[in-house]
Amino acid sequence: MTDSTHHALSQRNSAAFRGIVGHAQLSSAATDLILLGDLTGRYAAGSYSRLSSDGRTVILRGDRQGAAEHGHRITAAIACHVARAGGSIDQLTQLLLHPEHEGGRHTRSIALRSGQARALDYIDRVWTSASKTVSITAALSSRHDAYEVLASLRDRIETTQWRGERGRTALRVLRAHLNFAEIAGGPLHHASERQTAEEAGVSRTTLRVVYETVLKPGGWLRRLRVGHGREGSTWYLGDGTIAGHGDPALLSRFRSTQFPPDPALGEWSTPETATTADIDSTVLSRLMGHDTFAHHALGSAALVIISALHVRPDQTVMELVGTSSVSRATTYRTLKRLADHGLVQHTGETWTLAPRALEGFGIRLPDADNGHTAAPAQGWDRVAELHGTWGVAARRKALHAAERAAYQEALDRLAEHRSRALVIVRDGRQVLVPAPRPDEIPPTWHAPGGRVLDPATGRPAAGWRVATDGRLIFITPADQRSYDELAAAHAEALSEWESAA
Repeated sequence: MTDSTHHALSQRNSAAFRGIVGHAQLSSAATDLILLGDLTGRYAAGSYSRLSSDGRTVILRGDRQGAAEHGHRITAAIACHVARAGGSIDQLTQLLLHPEHEGGRHTRSIALRSGQARALDYIDRVWTSASKTVSITAALSSRHDAYEVLASLRDRIETTQWRGERGRTALRVLRAHLNFAEIAGGPLHHASERQTAEEAGVSRTTLRVVYETVLKPGGWLRRLRVGHGREGSTWYLGDGTIAGHGDPALLSRFRSTQFPPDPALGEWSTPETATTADIDSTVLSRLMGHDTFAHHALGSAALVIISALHVRPDQTVMELVGTSSVSRATTYRTLKRLADHGLVQHTGETWTLAPRALEGFGIRLPDADNGHTAAPAQGWDRVAELHGTWGVAARRKALHAAERAAYQEALDRLAEHRSRALVIVRDGRQVLVPAPRPDEIPPTWHAPGGRVLDPATGRPAAGWRVATDGRLIFITPADQRSYDELAAAHAEALSEWESAA
């Protein structure tokens, strides 16, 4: 479309557009998307293709299916623009149902095909999802803004108290997701559970526990879409500011001496640790996948203490209690274990990392000029061997590789039982041949009204219907079409096939 056409179209719709939007200030990109549609194809990625059963090649989706998904993405984007501009659902409805707005074509198609009530219900669902998304996300206009958001998030992670064993494990998992987000270039990223577990150096069971008890309730992490096949889940990093859940210690079952007893007993009145932590999460991310920091070796406490000493050397035990958010007793015990392995050293009451302690991970420390001539630290692999954890990460990766292979094999076996769609061309038009399916049911299972009788109880089974072709249809809230629409679609396909044959 030429600039003059675009200008003329904008002028033609400007008065009506302003009347619909009201006081909401939409960006030029949002205005173009509403008036002209997705001219650049930004929202078409993945709509018209998908991975084949072998998981390696890409095959095309049907035109109607691809167009529907593309249209839904455009509708969701418009809803997010309106919600972020402070608009209302009524304004969104008018924008989408306006006959001259190309961005509302998908919604108007639903209204034309399934009725006005179904279209309004669809708009309501899209608006609810968009409002929730806008309320917990920030608008990023450029990649530079995305990196600023990630840098701010990294600072917040490093100054948050991650108390208790579960809190420190959540820190490792969150840092793994931050690594993935930095590679992706923004808070939105893709990662599987196995991939994250390998990056953080924890098991999948532990990973799921901290997901559900710390990171998700605390607003640090949100799963937008569950992965399937070779595609990982889609995640969005938050800033942990959900009211009542900002402190991961509140969700930990592991209570240590850093939590004060009941003030009514006349004992401690404040937590033992300081209100602000101070660690180097970059160092933590490089170390956490090593066998030395497995649960039965040095563990997460040593990990955060090393990170705290790296960002601020020469700290006393009480200072480390505050900067690492580790209890005093655990700090003393962990420092002694680190000193036994030659990883830390102390002068009087202050502790610091030993020279060349972290060189195996590409982290250099300036040689301490304090008169010490300590020998270089023992090798990290040797430390893991002494604790019996050498090879844990390799065994975990091997297990995950075997699980991936078994899962892919199961998907391949499932695909083999799926009938291949046969398409013929008649008079320049593609006609789908209805293939036989294995879900036909005996006539004795049929009940009045298209319902299905449960052979075990003899009563109609909830959620199941019998289509006009005698096959089962399971109705769920996620279905976009009702039973009558599914049956009508099948009847139409069967009629096309019979007329073509």
